[in-house]
Amino acid sequence: MLSFRIAARFLKSSPGQSALIIAGIAVGIATQIFVGSLITSLQDDLIDSAVGSSPHITLTAADDDATVSGELAAAAAKDEPLISTAVPVRTLSAIFSSGEDSVPLSITGADAAGLDTIYKLSDRLVSGAYRLGEGEALVGAIFADKYGVAEGDTLELLLPSGSIAELEVSGVFDLGQATANERVVFIDAGSAAEALGLADDEYTAVQIQLSDVFASAEVAERLASDNDVEATEWQAENEQLLSGLSAQSGSSTMIQAFVLIAVALGIASTLAISAVQKTRQIGILKAIGMGDAAAGRIFLWQAALLGAGGTLGGIALGYGLIALFGLVPVPFSIRPEPSFIALSAAIGMTVALLSSVIPARSTSRLDPIEVIQNG
Repeated sequence: MLSFRIAARFLKSSPGQSALIIAGIAVGIATQIFVGSLITSLQDDLIDSAVGSSPHITLTAADDDATVSGELAAAAAKDEPLISTAVPVRTLSAIFSSGEDSVPLSITGADAAGLDTIYKLSDRLVSGAYRLGEGEALVGAIFADKYGVAEGDTLELLLPSGSIAELEVSGVFDLGQATANERVVFIDAGSAAEALGLADDEYTAVQIQLSDVFASAEVAERLASDNDVEATEWQAENEQLLSGLSAQSGSSTMIQAFVLIAVALGIASTLAISAVQKTRQIGILKAIGMGDAAAGRIFLWQAALLGAGGTLGGIALGYGLIALFGLVPVPFSIRPEPSFIALSAAIGMTVALLSSVIPARSTSRLDPIEVIQNG
């Protein structure tokens, strides 16, 4: 291809200039990859900290005094493919007394295997064993440290009925949230049913996790409508977090947009200078028979070569920056996403090709006779 060979020769004739523009593109693409991956990983970490080990949707009876059936969990999971787990639970409040201190606790009772699918308790134990037999309980790390509670101790709780429940502590967990670690206690389903006076198939709520956490509003609305229950979802209760995530995404998009503009201006200016420098050569080529389209394709090929070199270099540099960030002692790591990197590369190449439009059109309008006459 004549246009390609001429474009490659033009780039080789100014190796320093070509290297600089490729380096500029590489830095721009690497910045886009690094910033985008950083923001995405930070948001994923924040979401996981906020709702990774808690229900995304909670279903309760429309009537405050009523209960829900255990069959509701199975029905919800069957109707909604986005539901990854649905667990019927029994929740109640209790009071723990230590000396002069009285601590209100939130008690959740359910099957141990079911609770683990939502709260990941087996992976978050700091001591003891993940076990919820009859009369056993799991307590939070802050609560255990503050009140000197350890595995094997007996926990005496004042129930709403006025009776005292004695539970053996089987383990201590750390959910990564201060409130949960101080005020949440998990017990077996039978003990919770006894404390509330519920039958075997009576529960106070169904706790649900989704494969797509941001679909919680739509799924909750459908579940509430189809099953005549109240549905509470995490986004409605975490508006400040969502606002912060939106601001992060907006700032990331703005940074990446300015980077792409800088890349486009760099390529366009380089090709424009090249068009001026090579005016005589282009005029001669057109005089001996090269068409306007072929002449314009020279700069399209130049942009493609510059864009490809810069994009490949940018991907390598972006991975390098991500690897270097892994050496920084921060509480989260950047996880490069191949799909995002491929999108960044595609955008980089598109910007490079679009940057060649003006120089290519300018070249196609050259009058070869006028160029040769004016030297």
